[in-house]
Amino acid sequence: MLIHTEQTPNPATRKFLPSQTVMEAGTRDFADADSAEASPLAAALFASGLVEGVFYGRDFVSVTAAPGVSWTDLEPVVIETLLDHFVSGAPLFAPGTAAGIHIADEPPSIKEDPADADIIDQIKDLIETRVRPAVAQDGGDIVYKGYRDGHLYLSLHGACSGCPSSTVTLKRGIESLIRHYVPEVETVEAV
Repeated sequence: MLIHTEQTPNPATRKFLPSQTVMEAGTRDFADADSAEASPLAAALFASGLVEGVFYGRDFVSVTAAPGVSWTDLEPVVIETLLDHFVSGAPLFAPGTAAGIHIADEPPSIKEDPADADIIDQIKDLIETRVRPAVAQDGGDIVYKGYRDGHLYLSLHGACSGCPSSTVTLKRGIESLIRHYVPEVETVEAV
């Protein structure tokens, strides 16, 4: 099995492509070792003591190095851990019961105006078809959180979270694209 490695715009995060599907649907962000207990792979990466974040996309795993950790030291550890996991056919998530499932508290929902339903549908379509695929290429994800009074709220995950260029990407790239197609959007903000 060959695992390709790609740099991301976030110098602390690398994207690893194991040449197979990682997640059939959706994404999963592990921001700390406690949340990684749900996944043997994420837990193994955090157990190295060199990792600050793990993110699963459809066909990639993004890993964020802990502060002060060099990619020269971390990359071989990550590749070895990924190879061990995928070659062994181990499950991505630990089996459990509904009692063991923890859903993180969501930030307060944006109370949307039902009159904005058409605008919201246009925004969601743009995010799904144009924005998310581009962000996934950089090892991250972006999630719609709400729209109200001309303000669009999005959440950044994976390599995008904490990336030095995420503000520029959000304002110059995503905001420009969405405002071009949906002029009712005045600003795009990260939550």
